[in-house]
Amino acid sequence: MLRLQNHHSHQIGRNAEDLALSHLQAQGLYLMKRNYRSPGRGGGEIDLIMMEADGTLVFVEVRFRRTVNYGGAGASITRRKMRRIIWAARHYISRIVPEPVCRFDVVSLRPNAIEWIKSAMDASDWV
Repeated sequence: MLRLQNHHSHQIGRNAEDLALSHLQAQGLYLMKRNYRSPGRGGGEIDLIMMEADGTLVFVEVRFRRTVNYGGAGASITRRKMRRIIWAARHYISRIVPEPVCRFDVVSLRPNAIEWIKSAMDASDWV
């Protein structure tokens, strides 16, 4: 059972990220950056930037919902949020040569479950 202490939304979000990070590290991923923010107005934030053993750079959005009502955590990612995540990812990789293979994943948390959705978003849809 997932335990998210504290009732303040910022702390709950931080705890959810901690759980997601632990889960991904247990699966063999390596943390590159946490809470990466791209500069400028309209910039985005990426909760976790991870690296797979094969060198794939994985941009992870962490979502927590107490229930699955209204589609649950995964359904809560709006088109605007997707654009901002992809914007931030493009900014992050702009300094990496050669550009790595990338993927956009979602880790969805509920009080009794954790789900890792690989390739949840496709950046080519947002070019």
